[in-house]
Amino acid sequence: MFLLSAPASALSWLGRQGTRAVAAVIFIAIAVPPMGDILRPLLTASIFALLTVAFTRVDLQQVRARLRQPRLILLAACWSMLAMPAAFGAAMLLGGVDASSPDLFLAVMLQSMASPLISAPAFAALVGLDATLVLVTLVVTTASVPFTATLFALIYFGPDMALAPLALGGQLALLLGGAAITAAIIRRVAGYGRIAARRTELDGINIILLYVFSAAIMENVAAGFWATPLMMIGLTALSFVIFFVMFSATTLSFWWAGRDSALSLGFMASQRNMGLMLGATGGALPDLTWVYFAVAQFPIYLTPQMLKPVMGMLRGVSGKPSPPR
Repeated sequence: MFLLSAPASALSWLGRQGTRAVAAVIFIAIAVPPMGDILRPLLTASIFALLTVAFTRVDLQQVRARLRQPRLILLAACWSMLAMPAAFGAAMLLGGVDASSPDLFLAVMLQSMASPLISAPAFAALVGLDATLVLVTLVVTTASVPFTATLFALIYFGPDMALAPLALGGQLALLLGGAAITAAIIRRVAGYGRIAARRTELDGINIILLYVFSAAIMENVAAGFWATPLMMIGLTALSFVIFFVMFSATTLSFWWAGRDSALSLGFMASQRNMGLMLGATGGALPDLTWVYFAVAQFPIYLTPQMLKPVMGMLRGVSGKPSPPR
């Protein structure tokens, strides 16, 4: 019995560390680069597992309740999957980034084309935001990403993209569909009640999977900071700027929906699932694109811990979630 309870207790303890563990993961991944070489073959598998765990935990009753009043959900999905890639693409083209640094252009466009991070609802709950609103919007945006990513890949890259736009859409659909089917089987066998009761253990599993993902893509980050510090600092700063531009623009655009809803959607929109794009491309990306994807994990992993006290102040001690719209 101990052999079964000890791992469960360890996973539960890890899951209870919340945003602290999420922030620690990225520094551990950088500090032990040899693990990246070992875990890199597991990159796509870790992304698939993260998707599966997230889909397994979806509360279908909450999803149905929110979808009965879909206006805010649909507007947020259109903003995240259509308006934001279009805006970033226009800004990058006007700035001439497509010509001066095509690999960086590819990185930022893949970031803006990606759906929100699959763990965004869990992160939102950790910082005290409306996880249900984030979850339902996430479901809609994730279902749409094979189509919207294909559209913007055709618009901005055409046939010159290393992975053809239609192939990108197909790989995204395969990855998401496979995870959704696997999750449905798990839910059918285990039952949602049993899954919900294991929340902290599943949080612990998520943190381990996040470490596998981080180690796989951050293998050369420390060496990069040593070899080309100015470039690495510049790319890291750019990733934080893009993160907070997405967060601020979304929050301000949806302030009319209520403070909590606006903050929740802003947080969701800024947490882009670049791992999904890595999985869909099989990691076949230019070196600079890969490096940007690696350093762009800093704001994703660190901001839940950074924003937690800020969100508390903005929401107020007795703040209540905005009602569904």
